[in-house]
Amino acid sequence: MTLLVLCAGIPAVAADIGGDQGWYRVHCNIDGADVYFDGTYMGTTYNGILDVPVYTTGTPYSTVRVERSGYQTYTGKLPGEPVKGDIADVYVTLQPVETVGSIYVTSNPSGAAIYLNGNYRGVAPLTIKDLVPGTYTLEADRSGYYSDRTTVTVKAGKQSDAQFTLTPIQQYGSVSINSNPSGAFVYMDGVYKGRTPLTLSSVSAKSHNIELDLNGYYDWKTTVSVTSGVTRYVNAQMAAVPPATTGAIDVVSSPAGANVYLDGNLQGQTLSGGVFTVSNVGVGTHTVKVGLGGYQDYTTSVDVRGATTSYVSAALQPAPVGATGSIAVASSPSGAEIYIDNAYKGITPLTVDGVAAGTHAVRVALAGYSDWSTSLQVGAGSTASASASLSATPTPTAAKAGMAPFAVVGALAVLGFAAALRKRD
Repeated sequence: MTLLVLCAGIPAVAADIGGDQGWYRVHCNIDGADVYFDGTYMGTTYNGILDVPVYTTGTPYSTVRVERSGYQTYTGKLPGEPVKGDIADVYVTLQPVETVGSIYVTSNPSGAAIYLNGNYRGVAPLTIKDLVPGTYTLEADRSGYYSDRTTVTVKAGKQSDAQFTLTPIQQYGSVSINSNPSGAFVYMDGVYKGRTPLTLSSVSAKSHNIELDLNGYYDWKTTVSVTSGVTRYVNAQMAAVPPATTGAIDVVSSPAGANVYLDGNLQGQTLSGGVFTVSNVGVGTHTVKVGLGGYQDYTTSVDVRGATTSYVSAALQPAPVGATGSIAVASSPSGAEIYIDNAYKGITPLTVDGVAAGTHAVRVALAGYSDWSTSLQVGAGSTASASASLSATPTPTAAKAGMAPFAVVGALAVLGFAAALRKRD
């Protein structure tokens, strides 16, 4: 197979067209490009073209490759093979190979001055373009931060990335703290530092939260802004807490849901995963009882101080099998009859002992009042409580009571009128 190369202005192909041959005409935007069919060299373009003769009776070609130094190689498929005496056109455009690259630079915080091989190039974020492939040194500078340096490799036609995370230059000052009265506990940003009077050195130059605590005084708080190389002064005038006559008791039970009694009076039930708080408890010693069905009562003494909270943690123990409990019944007004499972037990207020563990019906009755009833779960070794608020039964109104005399008088008048009629007859 022979090659036919056309020069500009010379229609060399036309003279040879005929026989069993056809032609591929390769059009290229670059002169001097080498053309390959199925990997076989076919010639070099001149004046933008190369004519390649093919025999129509031979094995057809399928691929074309065109290449030249400094350009990206083109690879594609050939169009259908030309028929005898015809020309099939193939169009190829070669793209130049990029010879430069770039670097995209960012900094945290942004605004750092960027130097490339010691030369200032701008402020991050920025893109440094038109760099010859190779390795470069980058440096980032920003006021108040330590400088940072790195190396970046640039490749032709590629963008490299560089990220600087700058470390702040730590600056320090001092804080001198005094209180009236002295001896207050000092906390800076939630961390205990000591007691007044107190001077803290090597404090970072920024804003800090200061808190002073002293028993019998309200907490004192402020914010202080520390400057590098400067001592800041804090003077706290502590305000005394007025004396209190009541406190509180927080009660936790395991298991939860137990009744809480203060000095024998039911206050409420412990919460699941939380506490039951008895508020406004007078200063002094009190008895706290915690009871739950199926568990033995827990009883303890608690000292309550003014404006403070005392704590009770009751770990309830299971009651022995077959043991009994008690039911404490009170009513308003008192003096009502108590019936447990319809059996009379006495007059309120009363604690009925020896009650079998389990559920029992409680009824409270008092003349002139509606009966009150409830159901109680009695645990072995514990006391269940019921407090009945009785409602008075309604009485006849005065108007209805006064109608009876008038009715009698009316009846007598009718009887008298009937008697007079009989006398006339």
